[in-house]
Amino acid sequence: MPNPIVECIANYSEARRPEVVEALAQVIAAVPEVILLDRHSDSDHNRSVLTFVGAPRAVEEAAFRSIRKAAELIDLNQHTGTHPRIGATDVVPFVPISGMTMEDCVAIARRLGERVGRELEIPVYLYEEAALRPDRVNLEDIRRGQYEGLREEIKTNADRKPDFGPARLGPAGATVIGARHPLVAYNVYLNTADIAVAKAIAKALRHSSGGFRYVKALGMLVEGRAQVSMNLTNFRQTPVHRVVETLRREAARYGTSIHHSELVGLIPQEALTESAAWYLQLEGFRNEQVLEKRMYGLTAEGSPAKSTPFLDQLAAGTAAPGGGAAAAYAGAMGAALVAMVARLTIGKKKYAEVEAQATEILNQAERLRGELKAAVDEDSAAFEQVMAAFKLPKETPEQEIIRRQAIETATQQAARIPLMVAEKAVNVMALAERMVALGNLNTISDAASAASLAQAALDSAGCNVRVNVASLHEKMIGEPFLIKLHALEERAGQLEKLVRQSLIERGGLPAA
Repeated sequence: MPNPIVECIANYSEARRPEVVEALAQVIAAVPEVILLDRHSDSDHNRSVLTFVGAPRAVEEAAFRSIRKAAELIDLNQHTGTHPRIGATDVVPFVPISGMTMEDCVAIARRLGERVGRELEIPVYLYEEAALRPDRVNLEDIRRGQYEGLREEIKTNADRKPDFGPARLGPAGATVIGARHPLVAYNVYLNTADIAVAKAIAKALRHSSGGFRYVKALGMLVEGRAQVSMNLTNFRQTPVHRVVETLRREAARYGTSIHHSELVGLIPQEALTESAAWYLQLEGFRNEQVLEKRMYGLTAEGSPAKSTPFLDQLAAGTAAPGGGAAAAYAGAMGAALVAMVARLTIGKKKYAEVEAQATEILNQAERLRGELKAAVDEDSAAFEQVMAAFKLPKETPEQEIIRRQAIETATQQAARIPLMVAEKAVNVMALAERMVALGNLNTISDAASAASLAQAALDSAGCNVRVNVASLHEKMIGEPFLIKLHALEERAGQLEKLVRQSLIERGGLPAA
């Protein structure tokens, strides 16, 4: 199993002093097991973004050291820029990459937040998945009033009290720390200097004012041009190309157009290839058709890289990967089949009336495929944590208590992962049922196969949930797991009947 990797995309309120940005980058790169992937600075925003990855504890330490260094070098009382900010280190999100769950990233964010508040005496607010309060999930709500407004409000308004650290702002301001899914930070420059146009377009795009569900947008003036600055927080649900085309039409309303655009930090390859396939109107496009994608599996000598395929790992005489990982793999295959059927439906004149539905199903299937694929490693990692807990020393009563608690916590996680897989498997079944009912008739058996694979994933995951719940010392803790699993199994039974009914109605099965 691969070592766990987490990504951190830290935002600092400095871009006009390159020596400060370099000092921050050096602090991060100096931590063993951390790789600095990217750095992006914008002098108009007066903001820099450093992206780094590595082992979870190492990335957490690098983030702490950079926050400490930023507090030494950046004074918010002297800072100006077009981008909203409340801190020298403004935002520090953690993103799971491999062998990590969102819960792991939440734990990192909260642990780091407590340390920053305690050791550096910098107020810390938790956001997104790590938020402790519903009104702090969205970054813009926390950053309301910016540094200058928060500096006064934090003293008197109980609602602005930080999650960690003192209720006062020093020159380093406050820091927002959290855990989130990958996002695309994307700026579009317009052929106008009218900032009002950029603000109007941003309002039309962002979710909070009636736009796209996973888009945050601001209008500002940068380098003498109106700019629409955006964060696309779920590019699978709201693709980049859909946002760009809407922006293009909105700009035309105001008599302008796109001059150029830019990325801030890194973008997942999937986001680019999906947009390229859409613009080129490629039918049946697969990521495996990208040359570099095929080459990833080759060594420098051009021979296949030595890696163990999942099925060989599964067949090996080791306890992990096991049934839980296999359940996730089966669910991912089901989601992949749903995506295939959706792609073979989209763009066909005969199915034009259902194209919008098929497109939405495709987006959901691809998201589930990625999540279930990641769950293959997550399940194995959870099992290994259980084994590690059993190996803890138990010579003294204190050690026995620690060991028992560690086993209990690890076992709960070992039940939680397959329960999550079971839930996603039922979601795959629901998508498969829709594609059986409305998809390309030539692929109806593939859609039904997707439902069968998802059902197998549910059954296998359910076995793992029940075994782990039965191992819990505190039986009451496991009750909600079993209640939820039972509800999922009932829902799956209903979906199975609907699949069979649609197969009969569309000629895929003889009537009973």
